[in-house]
Amino acid sequence: MAKRRLLLLLKPFDMYPVGQHFCQSRITNPKIFQFLDNRRKVHKEAVNFCQSILQRKAVDWEPVLRANLSQPIHNFDFVVTVGGDGTLLKASHFMDDSIPVLGVNSDPTKVEEVGLLVEEFGDDFDATRSTGYLCAATMNNFEQVLDDILDGRKQPSELLRMSIRVNSQLLSTFALNDILVAHPCPATVSRFSFRITRGDKSSTPLVHCRSSGIRVSTAAGSTAAMLSAGGFEMPILSQDLQYMVREPISPATVVSSLMMHGTMKPDEAMEMTWSSEKGFLYIDGSNVVHSIQYGDTIQTSVAAPHLKVFLPDRLESS
Repeated sequence: MAKRRLLLLLKPFDMYPVGQHFCQSRITNPKIFQFLDNRRKVHKEAVNFCQSILQRKAVDWEPVLRANLSQPIHNFDFVVTVGGDGTLLKASHFMDDSIPVLGVNSDPTKVEEVGLLVEEFGDDFDATRSTGYLCAATMNNFEQVLDDILDGRKQPSELLRMSIRVNSQLLSTFALNDILVAHPCPATVSRFSFRITRGDKSSTPLVHCRSSGIRVSTAAGSTAAMLSAGGFEMPILSQDLQYMVREPISPATVVSSLMMHGTMKPDEAMEMTWSSEKGFLYIDGSNVVHSIQYGDTIQTSVAAPHLKVFLPDRLESS
């Protein structure tokens, strides 16, 4: 029986600010410096630990830094990402629905540590580490989760992704979390129109907006920026999309006001026309950005291949 082939995608070690000279010059408290340096060390230890486990397993594996990932991922049985949700998102942009991915949170937040640092520094210092919402493993359980996958005891779930078309052209990146359409300057008012469609027919009236942009999220992304903006958390396997107009300015009608936040069913899509001079379409944060201009049309829907993810137990049971 052939060995399984595994891609190990790694968050770089230099992602933490302690290694940057401009930041070091601004850190005056040695305990804060120690905390930031510890984050880098914890991540490095996690990477070394995962590699040591893989060396003992009947798998062929190849490590790649996420910054060096530039081609679609093929010819692997599954992918392991070591970092946080950002590293898993990076991997998802190069994957279809044939290969599953396991996320390892290399730097999980320690509740007791946050409490101690808040007592000492108050709200002036953020002591949270990585959320790792979609990560099913940490150093504490990586080997057990890996064994469960290799032995067939743990199966991946299929998470919804969004497709995006600009002027009818399908973008190559599918969104696992969300998209944000906005002006490059957040203080500038964006003008756009949108409607929800089902097939060739409109499900809603055309809504004209003046706001700071619009966000559309999947279920996986509903716990991120969407939730922070006042949206609601969706069941992780929901096939709906949620949208919210950001900071709308005086909707013209009652209908328009009611349309500022809502959901789309799997057979529906959002069609938008951009009416500002310039804008950006951000996919899963700021790493994938597509420029748009006056008159461009953007369509979002669930017409995208799902992503197979080995989910944490807490999400599998929700």
